[in-house]
Amino acid sequence: MVTVSVLFIVYVLYANFIHDPQASNFLSHKTALKRALNTAVWLKVMNVHIIFACTAMIAGAVNFSSSIMKRHRKFHRVNGYFYLVSVLIVDLTSGYMAPYATGGKASSMGFNLMNIVWLVMTIIAIVKIRKKQVNQHRKWMTRSYAFVFTNLTIHALTWLLHQGFGLAYITSYTISVYGSILCLMLAAELVIRIVFRKEAF
Repeated sequence: MVTVSVLFIVYVLYANFIHDPQASNFLSHKTALKRALNTAVWLKVMNVHIIFACTAMIAGAVNFSSSIMKRHRKFHRVNGYFYLVSVLIVDLTSGYMAPYATGGKASSMGFNLMNIVWLVMTIIAIVKIRKKQVNQHRKWMTRSYAFVFTNLTIHALTWLLHQGFGLAYITSYTISVYGSILCLMLAAELVIRIVFRKEAF
């Protein structure tokens, strides 16, 4: 998981800060927007969004380490709250960008739904650990952490629908926003059922 996270972060940072820092390709799909897009502000917000999405990905991955959890509890706790702050910032920046989402209002509503679900899951995870319910905490953190792969899942599904099935890019993207919510929630439950069941023995 850490390897996948690091490789994806390297790719995202390269693609957004070196290869296409103006997000020209991504912005080219934003047509027929109902409100004017201030590109300079949007790019700054997106950069903050990307940076904290990457930090959430790393912080979450590190906290799943059993050795860190057992030997460095204070670090685990502080890093957990750092993950929460990162999720909050990602949600806030996503909230700003949602009205300009590719696919219009339908995609915008999907992103807002995703933001709510992700934040609620993260808060539940924190409530569980404060009640000393460690196993439930890990399960809810697994559900929360799955959503750090939102960008990867959306673009993978969009590519599949657009390139594989020939759907229009905007249609593919909109379907993928909602599809990613379902896929990530199912993936989290699969991990919980397989990994946690093995650890029980």
